[in-house]
Amino acid sequence: MTLLVLILGFLSLYPMAMLLYGSLHSTPPGVAGEFNLNGYVGLLTPQTAKILLDTVVLSFVKTILAVALAILLAWIVARTDTPGRGVLEVLITLPFFIPPILTATAWAMLGNAQVGTINLAWRWLTGGESTLVNVYSWGGVVWHMMQYSTPFMFLFIVDAFRAMDPALEESSRMSGASRWQTFWRITFGLMLPVTTSAFILSFIRGIESFESPVFFGTPAGITVITTQIYDSITQRAQPDYQSATALSFAALALMSLLLLAQSRLLGGRSFATVTGKGYSPNVTRLGWMRWVTFGICILFFLLTVALPVGQLLLSSFFRFFGFYEAEMFTFEHYKSVWENRSFWRAFGNTMLLGVLGATVTMTLGGIVAYVTTRTKWRGRRLIDALAWLPWMMPGMVLGIGFLWGFATLPHGIPIYGTLLALLLAYVALGTPVAVRVTSAAYQQIATDIEECSRVHGANFWQTLGRILVALAWPAFAVGWVLIFFGIMRELSASILLYAPGTEVLSVVMLKMWVGGKPEEVSVIGLVMLVLVVVFRWVQIKVIKKRISTL
Repeated sequence: MTLLVLILGFLSLYPMAMLLYGSLHSTPPGVAGEFNLNGYVGLLTPQTAKILLDTVVLSFVKTILAVALAILLAWIVARTDTPGRGVLEVLITLPFFIPPILTATAWAMLGNAQVGTINLAWRWLTGGESTLVNVYSWGGVVWHMMQYSTPFMFLFIVDAFRAMDPALEESSRMSGASRWQTFWRITFGLMLPVTTSAFILSFIRGIESFESPVFFGTPAGITVITTQIYDSITQRAQPDYQSATALSFAALALMSLLLLAQSRLLGGRSFATVTGKGYSPNVTRLGWMRWVTFGICILFFLLTVALPVGQLLLSSFFRFFGFYEAEMFTFEHYKSVWENRSFWRAFGNTMLLGVLGATVTMTLGGIVAYVTTRTKWRGRRLIDALAWLPWMMPGMVLGIGFLWGFATLPHGIPIYGTLLALLLAYVALGTPVAVRVTSAAYQQIATDIEECSRVHGANFWQTLGRILVALAWPAFAVGWVLIFFGIMRELSASILLYAPGTEVLSVVMLKMWVGGKPEEVSVIGLVMLVLVVVFRWVQIKVIKKRISTL
């Protein structure tokens, strides 16, 4: 237990403590300096206030729109007779598994005001010179953030729709309430824990978003917390670590306020949605409208998956994106990427960190979940809190905390600038997911199954491996793949902790994009998409095979 507390403390409390240390220290990590409050004093400016306000407004608008769209899509899939709902559910969740940097790259080429594919097609159709879409704007930032927030919240909400007893809504209608009153007072009211949790988590993801603001906000003069931290450390002749760290603390304070607001909103209220009586969830018969709802789901898939992937494929075969003529067709970009040593090094680093990071994280998460759900140890709540703490720390904030932490370790512990630095950050970011996934699986397994195993002579480790882990294996597989995807898509922490030789694919893509090589970025993006498809296919096949043998 002591070892477990120390490990979790190093992954969560240590970077937070180093954030506080760095925000009070006047010089960069590893350099002698003095302690003062200049970093916090620098936050008390109109410019910083505007950055905080812009961050909150962008995240709030994105979250409101994404929640509304996620509820609509979840209702269509779970509670209507829309054709092909099983396939639609898979298509709707696909954007969640695609790294945001890929769709950011694609939409930067699709929605460029001058040479974007959408605008070129619009001008060809209309014969005019007007611009239909400009992603380098507030709307562009919000739209791109929505693309992975909507499926994220859909995953939460769709199961809540399925678990709700329709008799509750029927009773409301029989008592004279209209459809709108029933939805607002009963359906939405009973789903408040799920929707508020999804809202808070999505809002936090919006605060910590980096790809959308750096691709579409920075060129438009829009600055948020993450891009300001990135700019303070990597884009200045003399990095301002103290101001960046102080701003990171302001982001943590904002997260804490959000969690407190959620707790006060839900405190002391009952939200039972599944009764003790048996029920059969019914569906709403939409008639001809079912084809409209089908079209809404397909349109979401086309805009968030098919269109960006098509753009990456198109631009990878032309010398310059935006100039799609026969004489511009080429395979040079594939050849350049194939011969690029940086790409292969980053590919190897990504695969190594992904496989190792997902395995270590799920192992740690499984141990934490066992302690919190299967033991009566008094400190289990502390264990759970330490494991969950990194979830409220944006990747950029956690990255700068570890940056200070690794740089100030004794020279005999050379973590800074190595792959181990990235691995520890990925494990910290993934542990909350691993704990939640495995805890839910453990709680569904009755304890008498383990007791039966022990009675028949199995020891603790045999029972753990052959009973508990074996029955919870599908959840472990799901968690492993989710964390692998999380590592592959992570950019904000990686961009601060990588060193020459330890780059991952997301970092290489950003560097190539900044270096004016969008066509080669498209090729790497397609490689990452192939990995996404392969791992997603393996996940589905392996889990189905395993479930069929249980």
